[in-house]
Amino acid sequence: MRNRPYPTVLKPYGQALVDLAAERREIVCITGDLTRQCEIDLFQDTFPDRFIHAGMAEANMVSMAGALARCGHIPFVHSFGVFSTRRPLDQIVNSVAYPNLPVRIVGFMPGVSSPGGPSHQAIEDVALMRAIPNMTVIDVADAVEIRKALPVLVDIPGPVYLRLKRGEIPVIFDEDHTFSLDKAQVLTGGRDVALIANGMMLSSALAAAEVLEACGIGTRVVNVPVIKPLDQATVLEAARAARLVVTAENHSIIGGLGSAVAEAMAEAGVGCPLRRIGLRDTFAEGARTAPPLFRKYGLSTQHIIDAVWSGLGQADPAPQAPSLEVAPGEYAPV
Repeated sequence: MRNRPYPTVLKPYGQALVDLAAERREIVCITGDLTRQCEIDLFQDTFPDRFIHAGMAEANMVSMAGALARCGHIPFVHSFGVFSTRRPLDQIVNSVAYPNLPVRIVGFMPGVSSPGGPSHQAIEDVALMRAIPNMTVIDVADAVEIRKALPVLVDIPGPVYLRLKRGEIPVIFDEDHTFSLDKAQVLTGGRDVALIANGMMLSSALAAAEVLEACGIGTRVVNVPVIKPLDQATVLEAARAARLVVTAENHSIIGGLGSAVAEAMAEAGVGCPLRRIGLRDTFAEGARTAPPLFRKYGLSTQHIIDAVWSGLGQADPAPQAPSLEVAPGEYAPV
């Protein structure tokens, strides 16, 4: 893995989709009137005969994708996460998931990463998609993981919901990073606390782990890009070995990664204490940049450190997360 601050790249998803579509002619690309915003102007320029403008009609867009899948295509459907999931929910269930069709629903701007406020924040999209049978749910962390995930998820026989940040995307992993549908990745090997994170919160979990390790607290960071089906074996192994489990997600704590981990632990009878970092059953205001929202709604590196500190019953004040200077084109967790 790279060190912070991380370098960033632009449009890694858009380029990865173009590269994949050059090999897989059954891929078609559909947009809900957010072409440039979802990085698929690259696809439109390269494969205009396989590109469909569906307009701001997400329910029709998803039904169209289901019909195309029945004809042998692999549709990739694009919008912001909130519009990809909430608006066409009935069509996702009945036109895609129930017949178990290979439609890939791609949702940008996850959680509180939007200036739009509650109307544009996908803070419950994972919960909605997790509840649908046949649906695979993925939340990727960086540009490398995006590129590695696409060739894997394209061959999943049923529907997929892929959640990812847009704009400048950090490069956290090295090029030899492996994306697996079946296995979560254990990134550090401590045994006092298990930090289970994904998506935009992975870099914060890694930063928190460094601070905690410096204080003598062994921290096992587990990256869980595939929330459903959850790699229960790796999650439970980490939980059984730890004195405390902390989950971190840019999503409501209700129904997302933290809930999936809690369900797995409860059903397996793992009695380890659990703390969940995420939105606490609230709508959130928007902002031009994500850092103020992460601080206000409890998603910062410091919030992870504090959760571990209190969860382990440490009596002295919690250590402070370092503040890194970030140059243009670089990314550091809040």
